[in-house]
Amino acid sequence: MTPQAHHHGTEELCDAGLEIYARALREGHLPGAEAAAAPCLIDNGMLHPAVEDLDRLEPVPPTVALQRLLRSSEERIADERRRGQRMADVFEPLIRLGAPNAVGEDTPALRILSSKERTTQAIEEAMAEARSELLAIQPHDSHVTKRPEILEGAMKRDQAFLDRGARVRALYQHTYRHAPSSRARYEQLTGDVEARTLDEVTDRLIIVDRTVAFIPASTDRSLALEIRHPALIAYFVNTFDRLWHLATPMHPQAVHPPTLNGITPRQRAIAALLVEGHTDTDIADRLGMNVRTARVHIAKLATTLGSESRAQLGYLIAESRILKQGEGDR
Repeated sequence: MTPQAHHHGTEELCDAGLEIYARALREGHLPGAEAAAAPCLIDNGMLHPAVEDLDRLEPVPPTVALQRLLRSSEERIADERRRGQRMADVFEPLIRLGAPNAVGEDTPALRILSSKERTTQAIEEAMAEARSELLAIQPHDSHVTKRPEILEGAMKRDQAFLDRGARVRALYQHTYRHAPSSRARYEQLTGDVEARTLDEVTDRLIIVDRTVAFIPASTDRSLALEIRHPALIAYFVNTFDRLWHLATPMHPQAVHPPTLNGITPRQRAIAALLVEGHTDTDIADRLGMNVRTARVHIAKLATTLGSESRAQLGYLIAESRILKQGEGDR
């Protein structure tokens, strides 16, 4: 296989690479020439030269390899979030001014929906006309989880959409994996439906048939923006696709990142935010949990690292290098 024919994402493992890596794990090492068919293994650090023989390649443990790829994914997610925020800052004054109609005389490219009820109605109308795809980013919303009638209505709407042969792809925070409502939802839905999770997600985004999108237009989500501008829709779809590629599968087949050295993936996510100086409330909001749960995880993290104060905890996080575990043994 030529290098030109071997292009794929840095978080992917091609068939050739998977076969070679598995063989290296079984045999303990491989001649360097055998990795030529999958240079991604060297680039990703999944194979490295042996100290005593540079022409021989040895595999890193699978748990280390996985954490390295997950760490790379987290960095890409952070970049996407910063890019999304910059784009939102650029478009905010333009939205207030109003944009020229780009999709026809009768359908505005941008429309403010003045209440949550009107937003729900607009989404239902768009899905009733759609035939192919729903893409959704759904951050934690305690208001929704406490309203069974909202969840039931969404279930009926999504199942009717799936029954027409359409597909649903949804992104959530990792904490959603442990919510009873999420298990019930995906146990009941039938059809082409998949869900994945990340430590953090963007604000709510719903894209229907890649022709119309819905995003919040106020901090309390009482207002929403309906968007039909092709350039903005293309941007939202591209953002979703990149986050989807970086996310961890939850349904139909769940994948669970491993715990390393007593530190869980959730605690590593919290540690990263602590180092950045975020408050307990900020951490809870960004990771989709209540403040009490966030403080429990912070306390467990402090106990594991032997910290006696918040200031010492930040120092010990840096000294322990738990945020670098995904980069392999150094």
